[in-house]
Amino acid sequence: MSFEDGLTFDAFQEEFRLGKEDFCRDVFQENRETIQIKKEKTAVKNLSRIFDATFRICSRKGFRGMSMRDLSQESGLSMGGLYAYFRSKEELLNTLQRVGNHFIHRHLETTSRKGGDARQRLRIMIKTHLYLSEIVQPWFYFSYMEAKSMSRKERDFYKQAELFTENLILKILKQGVKEGQFADQDHQLAASVIKSMLQDWYLKRWKYSKREISVDRYAEFLIGFIESFYCLSQGSEG
Repeated sequence: MSFEDGLTFDAFQEEFRLGKEDFCRDVFQENRETIQIKKEKTAVKNLSRIFDATFRICSRKGFRGMSMRDLSQESGLSMGGLYAYFRSKEELLNTLQRVGNHFIHRHLETTSRKGGDARQRLRIMIKTHLYLSEIVQPWFYFSYMEAKSMSRKERDFYKQAELFTENLILKILKQGVKEGQFADQDHQLAASVIKSMLQDWYLKRWKYSKREISVDRYAEFLIGFIESFYCLSQGSEG
């Protein structure tokens, strides 16, 4: 499959075959030295249980209100079993943030280089971000909501991670001006606003679900909204 303007969520999933298991596999691979369980299949399965339980607890009372005992009970793992993966909830938080951002950045960087002109690249980047947030929505929501629970160092890392996406958008918008496709607007502010609209999909997921708005419909609307503001000419749709 080639990355064209008509990229859909189903096609994206078929191309990358991504799921939460891939996220958990990344955690295992990046933390092999500290995770005591060495069998990948077992570790990935239990990491998935730990993360799902973390997201459920945090949706009820936040990360600060969660204890390792809460997590043990929710995940169905013993305290000893839990400590085989994370020695503290702070280590759990830092791992979720660090590996999660690496996971997202890797795929955004890969797809941001696909496509031809700036208009195509912007469409692909927006769809990729939305599709990734659909696949691992609980992590996106958790990461945003629990940034306040991080240490100062980790908060700075989170801020840089958010700016990463903005900078990708910024580069594409500037490229579009050079190509004569985009108007010369306030690109920094535009990139920030576009990032906020991307975040709205996973932060307000309940609202769009209630209105039966699919991720593909949201992506097409968002692209049309941006292009109506930025594009000098609508050009061809193919």
